[in-house]
Amino acid sequence: MARLLITGGAGFIGSHTCLVLLEAGHNLLVLDDFSNSSPIAIDKVSELAGLDASSASERLQLHRGDIRNQDHLERLFTSAKEQGRPIEGVIHFAGLKAVGESVREPLRYWDVNVCGSWSLLKTMDAHGCRTLVFSSSATLYGLPDLVPIPESAPVQPINPYGHSKAAVERLLADVFASAPDAWRIANLRYFNPVGAHPSGRIGEDPLGIPNNLFPFVSQVAIGRRPRLQVFGSDWPTPDGTGVRDYIHVMDLAEGHRAALDYLFAEDSQKITVNLGSGIGASVLDVVKAFQAASCRSIPYELVARRAGDAAITVADPSLAAQRLGWRTRRSLADICLDGWAWQSANPNGYRKKEA
Repeated sequence: MARLLITGGAGFIGSHTCLVLLEAGHNLLVLDDFSNSSPIAIDKVSELAGLDASSASERLQLHRGDIRNQDHLERLFTSAKEQGRPIEGVIHFAGLKAVGESVREPLRYWDVNVCGSWSLLKTMDAHGCRTLVFSSSATLYGLPDLVPIPESAPVQPINPYGHSKAAVERLLADVFASAPDAWRIANLRYFNPVGAHPSGRIGEDPLGIPNNLFPFVSQVAIGRRPRLQVFGSDWPTPDGTGVRDYIHVMDLAEGHRAALDYLFAEDSQKITVNLGSGIGASVLDVVKAFQAASCRSIPYELVARRAGDAAITVADPSLAAQRLGWRTRRSLADICLDGWAWQSANPNGYRKKEA
């Protein structure tokens, strides 16, 4: 099995992917600055993977650091080589991801997401590590012209977060073109990751007010927020609310394992695939499903649309099925049951009390 570097591995998607990779037998170096994550998540991952103290020190090493710090990256890669177990591949989650925040702070988003990726790629190349799975986003599609959305759809982001992800994909395309016989790259365009591990021990723990629907719904259900705001009730959808493609985070984590297996098994290449269910659910569908899972009422109010939102955003996931042999296996009901297991067991996330 491979030794892998997981940037941003203590975050929501990263921690669940670390668990899946450990269960597949890989050894992991996790790099995270904890700006929107907690080291407790990695402790929980280690426990869920059944690692004891001796095996954890070899199989799951956690390092605090910023991917923009090339000296730190250099030390990680060099130390791994000196131990006789060089880093063979990277899964790159590290980055900022809040759309609204990116509009207010575009310089910060370009610095972290684009400059950080450049720093990582430069270090990888210097050490001959040229296998990368990149955490991209369906925000690249902007306001889509066609639904379900195939990978061939125009890349037309409408906010700085989306532009930063598109810029990294462009950088990866240029890097691959410079040495097509050396690099193996997978761009994974996520739709809407939600849910939690079914144990309820790891899940999504956003700092401050959540930017996405699902953690907001779950925090209303647990009593941390008074009500949910539903942006738009006059969309051209069955119930008037926006429709999105929600993917269980465990399905998403398994998609990363499938992409990594695919790259290691194939010759050098660059692939871009959607990771989504191909099934749309409206905001009110999510509210109803979460109410059923939690047996809690979720108060909400209908407010005006937000600028830049689309009526329907749903993936065409057929390429992932064809190339990676991957498809989602969990339903919206599973998403809500697992999400509630996490939220009810951890009402304040990884913090013992509300910060």
